Amino acid sequence: MLLGSVLVLLLFGGAGAASAHAALRSTDPGDGTVLKSAPRDITLTFTESVGLLDDSFRVLDPDGKRLKAGDAGHGPGGSDTARVTLPAKLAQGTYTVAWRVVSADSHPVSGAFTFSVGKPSPAIVIPDTGPTEDPATESLFNMGRYLAYLAAALLIGTAVFLTACRPPEPSTLRRLLWAGWGTLLGSTVFLLVLRAPYESGAGPASAFSLKAFARTLSTRPGEALLVRLALLLIGYFFVVRLLRLGESGLSRAWQAAGGALAVGLALTWAAAEHASAGIQVPVAMTSAVLHVLAMAVWLGGLAALLTTLHRAPSLLPPAVVARFSRLAFVSVTVLVATGVYQSWRGLGSWHAVTGTTYGHLLVLKLLAVTLLLAAARLSRRWTGRLVTVTAEAHAQAETVVREKVPERVGGPPTATEPAPVTPGPAAPAYRHGLRRSVLAEVSVGVVVLVLSTVLSGTLPGRAQAEAAEAGPATGGLPAASLTEVPFAVAGASGKVQVTLDPGRTGDNSVQAIVYAADGGLATVPELRLSFTLPSQQIGPIDARLQNKGGYWGTNDLTLPLAGDWRMKATIRVSDVDQISVTKTVRIVG
Repeated sequence: MLLGSVLVLLLFGGAGAASAHAALRSTDPGDGTVLKSAPRDITLTFTESVGLLDDSFRVLDPDGKRLKAGDAGHGPGGSDTARVTLPAKLAQGTYTVAWRVVSADSHPVSGAFTFSVGKPSPAIVIPDTGPTEDPATESLFNMGRYLAYLAAALLIGTAVFLTACRPPEPSTLRRLLWAGWGTLLGSTVFLLVLRAPYESGAGPASAFSLKAFARTLSTRPGEALLVRLALLLIGYFFVVRLLRLGESGLSRAWQAAGGALAVGLALTWAAAEHASAGIQVPVAMTSAVLHVLAMAVWLGGLAALLTTLHRAPSLLPPAVVARFSRLAFVSVTVLVATGVYQSWRGLGSWHAVTGTTYGHLLVLKLLAVTLLLAAARLSRRWTGRLVTVTAEAHAQAETVVREKVPERVGGPPTATEPAPVTPGPAAPAYRHGLRRSVLAEVSVGVVVLVLSTVLSGTLPGRAQAEAAEAGPATGGLPAASLTEVPFAVAGASGKVQVTLDPGRTGDNSVQAIVYAADGGLATVPELRLSFTLPSQQIGPIDARLQNKGGYWGTNDLTLPLAGDWRMKATIRVSDVDQISVTKTVRIVG
């Protein structure tokens, strides 16, 4: 019933405003427009506030050379816009604008579009628009994020387990607690250093730029990481105090201080990721903090319980396991409640579940959580049996003691040694079963943790839907489709370079240039293009190219649907010699 309710609530979210990740709403000039005169500046409008980089704009001229534009800044519309001033005089032709900004939730977003001054260039240059993502930097940064989540779970979960469950041998968790603190400290420094190249799309070597590092410290993600470092340094004294007191436990003042530190650490994630942007930010921030804390208490506590079960020199009292069982139940309840809200906020519709990467990952996480709950239920069952067997053994021991005490009239009772408590032959089997079920919980919990980390860096379905509704400019797609068609007929050979701009559904302009085998321009008596979409039985659509003097072109080709179109090029090289070559062209929506 619980999982069914979660699934129903998760999928039946109503549509609303955008969630996290900035989507490009519009550009000025618009993508693919032809202007009579050169614009003075370029303005981008996003669905949420964005941060700017030193290299947020790269404007390339018709020859593919970078223009010397002004510094990037926000436009009159506020922090959800980005603007750059262009040089006073622009030559006629097609310009490419590559842009890169940082979303309010700390993730970099990039894209490109084109506009033309006077008329489009005869052959649109497909230039290098700069870095998108450096694979090494992205992999290292994601590794740091995974380690940070895992370390936070170990640190917070182990501390709560020691404080709330009171195991008899706290020293067995010393290494686990310090491992969580040290790994979180190291991963935080690692993420802080790599933040600048991650945002700019550069390689790891650029992390040693003092200028880039200084800029990182002035951004919200950088500030959140700095706060995390400060909290960890304060947390060092809390960890020392917790391990020093041992079984006697912490005073209420120290427990309150530890709780404040845990909330502060959780806030450093909430303030720099999805919860910090989009709809209902205060509620989302609160939900994110509770979600991180509940995750840490449950998964970190499981790791602590598993370590205690395997390393404790004496048998773990069932009361400790029972306390953690109640704590885990509360954590799961919080996880379900906050998870349902965050799923609704991130998805927003049925279609987003099956039609977006965020939805697919969320379904995988739900399946993993289902397995985790099944393992948790099994652990609670083993715990109940172990508590029952131990309670029966204690009752039998007390009965033995009473039977051994001689009756006296007056005076104190005769002192006797307490009878040893022997849980019975079933107890070892129950303990073994508990170890296996807790190990299964920890294993599946790591998978859930990885999926959670991937989700935090994935464009939410609600934002992806808004990006699609905003039009082609939001996609960050290539500005044009370039296809080369080689040919050889009657001793003549070469290739035709066909450019479709913008290469999407609707109206497209076509430029076709014929090159000889030596790479020079060539002329042909006739060049025809036709387009067919076999999957929808559409076509052939004749492009009706006209000889423009040096190239063939048209501005009136309409391709109604997205898909893999078959472009047939017919090249006539003489009065009697011609050849037809077919290529597949991908047209996007």
